Amino acid sequence: MSALIESNTDATMNITVLYFASLADEANCHEEKINVQQSTSLTDLYEQLRQKYRFSRPQSELRVAVNDYFAKWTDEIYDGDNVVFITPVAGG
Repeated sequence: MSALIESNTDATMNITVLYFASLADEANCHEEKINVQQSTSLTDLYEQLRQKYRFSRPQSELRVAVNDYFAKWTDEIYDGDNVVFITPVAGG
């Protein structure tokens, strides 16, 4: 388990992040359990992961889902949640 943020002053939560497509390639994994501060937003989470893995896609190009449902970037995340950042899909 990796820890993006550790602090004794703010409670933490464990979440699972799932990666697909180019994000999975750049992270070199499909799933990871991480520990973050309870105050972490989806935007903050993506930015932390983007810095860690050097993701090439900005947040503006992605959708986000929490617990199998599309979410807004402003939605809160909670202990035990599953988060997926979804890259654009080409169709035809």
